[in-house]
Amino acid sequence: MMRDANRYGRIGAICLLIAWLSIGTALAAPVAEPDPAREARAHRLFTEVRCVQCQSESIADSDADIAGDMRREIRADIAAGKTDGQIRQELFDHYGDYVLFRPRLSLGNVALWLIPPLIVLIGAIFLVFSNKNRSKSKDYDLTDEEEKKLKALLKKRD
Repeated sequence: MMRDANRYGRIGAICLLIAWLSIGTALAAPVAEPDPAREARAHRLFTEVRCVQCQSESIADSDADIAGDMRREIRADIAAGKTDGQIRQELFDHYGDYVLFRPRLSLGNVALWLIPPLIVLIGAIFLVFSNKNRSKSKDYDLTDEEEKKLKALLKKRD
């Protein structure tokens, strides 16, 4: 009799655990914006923002907790009446330039894009000019007088 009570107690505990986990996942599910226009705007912003944990996915595609937090934050900003530019600026201020898939035009970004081709161009120019100098090398044949001096020096040495 005692065994049956323990067995039913365990089964009841397992059922309570399953019910508790189900409620937790239901509460954690993303809440869609009731206004379809706001939700479309939010989704458009989700695709422009990089997940800071996954780094190669947008927050629309990421299942990371931080991506969910960022989605909730964007939805709250939209509900508060902020513009897309203000939301992007807030994300930029908080996470840096890396969080946006389309980074802003800045001196640092321009340098990152222009310095490698400039290095290649400078290297190519250097190679072209160094090869031109080689083709213009002088003739170093000895004159008759220099050949006589060389033969005399070699005879002395022997």
